[in-house]
Amino acid sequence: QVQLVESGGGLVQAGGSLRLSCAASGRISSNYAMGWFRQAPGKEREFVAGVRWTSGDTAYVDSVKGRFTISRDNAKNTVYLRMNSLKPEDTAVYYCAAKFGLIRSQESDYDYWGQGIQVTVSS
Repeated sequence: QVQLVESGGGLVQAGGSLRLSCAASGRISSNYAMGWFRQAPGKEREFVAGVRWTSGDTAYVDSVKGRFTISRDNAKNTVYLRMNSLKPEDTAVYYCAAKFGLIRSQESDYDYWGQGIQVTVSS
């Protein structure tokens, strides 16, 4: 079983920055892909960014390209999401997730999930 724990959320003013962390433990494979999803009030959960442990390949949803950066530290089993130029539309609960194989944007493809962490961006 894989356990994922998010940290680093909070309240920030529009235009500000936050860095989310996802610490992974348990029987995680080097062939896993890690993803960040978010769910805003009244909206469906959506894919934000993903990274593969082995290759470092990344993927982003169009709305965050140029603002968010996903990265991983293999030695620490930790994935990060650096969020710059935050907008009120980024307000959501952010979830870390893991799946075997390539990065995918569908939440149903992911096998393990963290509890989520709140990010609130004020106007």
